[in-house]
Amino acid sequence: MNYKIIDNVLTEKEFQKIKNFMSNPSFPWNLATAVTHGKENLPMTASYYFFHQFWEGFAIEPQSKIFAPIMDKMECKAILRIKANLYPSTETIIHHDNHCDYDFPNKGAIFYLNTNDGLTILEDKIEVQSVENRLLLFDSFKPHRSTTCTNDKCRMNVNFNFF
Repeated sequence: MNYKIIDNVLTEKEFQKIKNFMSNPSFPWNLATAVTHGKENLPMTASYYFFHQFWEGFAIEPQSKIFAPIMDKMECKAILRIKANLYPSTETIIHHDNHCDYDFPNKGAIFYLNTNDGLTILEDKIEVQSVENRLLLFDSFKPHRSTTCTNDKCRMNVNFNFF
């Protein structure tokens, strides 16, 4: 797999259900004080993000079933992780360091919850725009990176790792 983009991956009703759930003021976001595990040299405004772990290994939240329509499109056989990310906006677009989600072959998917000028940049320098209801399928064990955005309050997506 190189990469594949599926726009309007969900029906409007399915998409709004997920977006409303995760945009609710009571949704529990957790603070991560570093974006990648490398030695980042980022401005303070881009050196953190918020996340919510829905699924990792055998730790599975019941709410993760909300992503079933997306997982059907991914044709996954087993989930490694489902993690939501929220990157606060910055004055200029900041590129985070390259990273690999895992150090063994697996597939990745990013589901974009809002349209903004932030990017996902794959190892071959392919830039994927953040467009709501878009699904990016790619090899997540290969280097890739994210960016902040400047034209919305935040950049929100859900990251899937699977086989």
